[in-house]
Amino acid sequence: MKNRLKVFFADLFGRAEPHDHVVGEIGCLLSREARILERVLLKQSRVIETFLEKETYSGFVLFAAAAVAMIWANSPASDTYFDFWHTEAGATVGRHGIEMALGEWVNDALMVFFFLVVGLEIKRELVVGELSSLRHAAFPIVGAIGGMIMPAALYLLVNATGDGQIKGFGVPMATDIAFALGCLMLLGDRVPMSLKVFLVSLAVFDDLGAIVVIAIFYNASLDIVALGYAAAVLATLIFLNRAGVKALWPYLILGIGLWFWVKESGIHATIAGVLLAMTVPVRARLDSERFLRICRRELASFEKCGYSGEAMLLTPRQQDSLEMIEKAYRAVQNPLVRLERGLHPLSAYVVMPLFALANAGVDLSGVGGSLIGPVTIGVLVGLAVGKPLGIFGATYLADRLGLARKPEGLSWRVLFGGALLGGVGFTMAIFVAHLGLESETVGPAKLFILMGSLLMGTIGSLYLLRVARREGVRG
Repeated sequence: MKNRLKVFFADLFGRAEPHDHVVGEIGCLLSREARILERVLLKQSRVIETFLEKETYSGFVLFAAAAVAMIWANSPASDTYFDFWHTEAGATVGRHGIEMALGEWVNDALMVFFFLVVGLEIKRELVVGELSSLRHAAFPIVGAIGGMIMPAALYLLVNATGDGQIKGFGVPMATDIAFALGCLMLLGDRVPMSLKVFLVSLAVFDDLGAIVVIAIFYNASLDIVALGYAAAVLATLIFLNRAGVKALWPYLILGIGLWFWVKESGIHATIAGVLLAMTVPVRARLDSERFLRICRRELASFEKCGYSGEAMLLTPRQQDSLEMIEKAYRAVQNPLVRLERGLHPLSAYVVMPLFALANAGVDLSGVGGSLIGPVTIGVLVGLAVGKPLGIFGATYLADRLGLARKPEGLSWRVLFGGALLGGVGFTMAIFVAHLGLESETVGPAKLFILMGSLLMGTIGSLYLLRVARREGVRG
């Protein structure tokens, strides 16, 4: 019971496990009904954690959605695919309204949830994760920087002359962590946990770099008035944070306004998701010490009411105690973590597959003449060569120069396999392709993104499997 309570309260606090004496005190106060309550809460917690831990399965859902899109776009009913995503849809409130094609709603509205989750992850890492400690963060930071600079440099090198499009340099820069973790999941415990931690940390910095690139290089001309309204909404969100407002609904409501005005300003709408994430409070309404005092008091009150095997209902006082514990349970949770966990399934299993379904469909009959060119070659070389060389080369050089240290238990061979998986750049690469490339080259570029991602996922997985057999690696 004590160990289960330690895990339970550690999950509630989002930090280290509580001291043994605290767990012991609460355990002594638990009556039979309170033990039942504790088991129910533990069961719910495990269900949620299990579901979120299986987010790696989103890579397979993403791949399935992309396959459906390709089949649909090249089937006898291909016209329905393109017509559907070009269907206009909108919303109007009074004299104000917005109308976009369904594909634009996915790219400019639904993807805001994806960027909101990314922003929440980045803020969490800044506060309590890898980004909060330069010593731990240095190695994946160096890998992420190398993994962004090298693909961009190779793309620009290929497109320096001819008809290439320079603004496509951002296409091969980002790693798709869902696909990469999906590949690692297939290998099970044949890969060490240190590689999974490294890839996840690298992806956080990778996404941060992609956000900066989008904000700087992929925006239209600015509307100063709309930008002013967006700034006013952002200032209000910051004020709520500084005023100690912990409820999430004011932030989400104002976030809709922030999205609208950011889009109207000419800055890409998805940046609104990141800005909103930065204003979501981290601290909970109730600190852990007060939570423990409330639990002790209410559990003691619950126990004093006694228990009868013939009683089918709790007493009013027992019910009041449970409600107080329930309120304290909600109040002790960090708003940022609660929102991140709530949105993760939506982002992984709804938004990203819909994005793949709306954007991965390429009519192969229409790209034959422009299939091979500077843009497509630059994308493929950037993903297949630039990403692995950038990640591995930068980390190896930093370790040798003493700028960052490779984690213990992570061999260079295994790290190189992870660098190969870094060449999987599906979601963000397609997203940037729509922002930076001309319409006639978007289709071929997406096709080569799919090919390059599938190629690097396969090569990386087979390489890691071979290394695991040689080294006898177990996670």
